[in-house]
Amino acid sequence: MEQDPVILFDGVCNFCNGAVNFTIKRDKKKTIKFAALQSATGAALTEQYGVPANDLRSFLFIEDGILYNRSTAALRVCRYLTGLWPLCYAFIIVPAFIRNGIYDFIAKHRYKWFGEREACMIPTPDVRSRFLM
Repeated sequence: MEQDPVILFDGVCNFCNGAVNFTIKRDKKKTIKFAALQSATGAALTEQYGVPANDLRSFLFIEDGILYNRSTAALRVCRYLTGLWPLCYAFIIVPAFIRNGIYDFIAKHRYKWFGEREACMIPTPDVRSRFLM
C-alpha cells in the first residue's frame, strides 16, 4: 500500500508555516500531507525514521517510504507543485554540501528573521484533512 507523501515541519516556526501554506496553495492535486514535528504523528514518524526527537531544524519529507531532509526534501516537494516550481528540481544536480550549506544558513536564522509562534498552527477546516495529528 503506497502512502501519501508527508512534510514534517517545525510547527512554531513562521517560515516553516509559510512554506506549508505555500505548498498547500500549489499542490492542486492535494497529494501532500503535513505533520508538525511537535505533534504525536510527527514524533512517531521521526522515531520510526530514526530522527532525533529534539532536531527541529530540519524540513523532512517522506516519499515512497524514504525520508529526505534539508534541501533534498524541499526540492522533492517542488515536483508536486503547479506552475514552474517542478523545474526547481533541476537544482538537485548541485552538490548536496552546497545546497545544504545554504539551507543550514537559513535554518539557523529563521526564528530571528521570521519569528516564531507560541504554539503550532491550527489548520483551517478546508485543509484540515491534509494534516496528520
